[in-house]
Amino acid sequence: MGHETSRRDFLKSAAFSGIAIWIGERAYARGYQSPNERINFACIGVGGKGDSDTNDAARFGNIVAICDVDENILNRMAARYPNARKYADFRKMLDEVGKEIDAVTVSTPDHTHAPAAAMAMLKGKHCFCQKPLTHTLYEARRLAEIARKAKVATQMGNQGTADTSLRRNAALVRAGALGRVTELHVWTNRPIWPQGGSRNTPAEPPSTLQWDLWLGPAPVRPYAAGYHPFAWRGWWDFGTGALGDMACHTLNMPFMALDLRDPISVQAETSGHNKDSFPQWSIIRYEFPATRQRPALTMFWYDGGKRPSPDLLPGETIATSGSLIIGEKGRLYTPGDYGGGGRFLGDIQINEAPFVESPGHFEEFARAIKEKTPAVSNFPDYAGPLTETVLLGNLAVWANGKKIEWDAKRLHAKNAPEVEPIIRTRYRPGWKL
Repeated sequence: MGHETSRRDFLKSAAFSGIAIWIGERAYARGYQSPNERINFACIGVGGKGDSDTNDAARFGNIVAICDVDENILNRMAARYPNARKYADFRKMLDEVGKEIDAVTVSTPDHTHAPAAAMAMLKGKHCFCQKPLTHTLYEARRLAEIARKAKVATQMGNQGTADTSLRRNAALVRAGALGRVTELHVWTNRPIWPQGGSRNTPAEPPSTLQWDLWLGPAPVRPYAAGYHPFAWRGWWDFGTGALGDMACHTLNMPFMALDLRDPISVQAETSGHNKDSFPQWSIIRYEFPATRQRPALTMFWYDGGKRPSPDLLPGETIATSGSLIIGEKGRLYTPGDYGGGGRFLGDIQINEAPFVESPGHFEEFARAIKEKTPAVSNFPDYAGPLTETVLLGNLAVWANGKKIEWDAKRLHAKNAPEVEPIIRTRYRPGWKL
């Protein structure tokens, strides 16, 4: 039996519950070998990150249809893929071309991730969705349930998951390189968009933008400068703030290393906000219970220019983004946004730990479709739980100082009924999960 055959057999037979996949034999990727048949894709949101996601899809298949609410963006992508059918409304697109496609990419603002991904998966389509997977905790749980029941291949767009150094670091921490870990710090240089202020003056939307479709399931509001195409991230109705934008990247390696699921409480200190736009900065404290693999631990998240105390990294220049895992034997400092690289600090003996290398991030998604080998950042086992952990912090941001006691199984804030609208937002008529 050849090495590639045995590798596939191992991956297919792996339980893939939680993070079991990363502690199997080490496998060396030789690049994706595409079978003769090609995957037919429909791409929802083709500007910004959707531009590269559509191009990635084209590497492994045919672009059958493209969708964007901005006519200028849609036409630019149509010039690149002239055979693709054009749509402004993904609901109409999926109804009309559903039988012609195998998979979708979803690269829209956060508030439309879940309705687009859910509709596609309920039609039996494989789904690649940008981070954060969803706008709300309930949506993250629901997409994971739909994906599992529909038995479709899924992947979230936190591309650092495929990085070899990230996987190696996570494996080493899991193998005990740092000893018992009880404290974690994660920070980002976001927001890099306006946040914490009032709305701009209402205006007529550009003639090329279908504003009502851009709003999607969100409450109706007038168009104004500062929403489309980028700064929507700072508004509660559309985005998930600095935390939602970057934690699926910057927290990714610690999440993989320490299985950071189901926190039991979360509390935030912020600059204050008007419950319309996210605060200019926040510091969020998460408490995680002990598991069979690790003791209870505390995680601190920082954004808006806040960073850990320099005392935690003596002699080091603290990067504008990064993570720091603190164990009884030493520390793992990983500067940057995506969890790769980094270095172990202290008198630590590093022994190699087994992990599975990736053939490449989007390659994993294509392989999941063709070979039934789940991508690591699939919705039910990884992306959904990671997104839940991330978005829980926004409940504390909303409460601004109140400690939220969290029941993860029930998606319930035991002492804070006022955060229920952040757990489960109501869609306006015409939109559904």
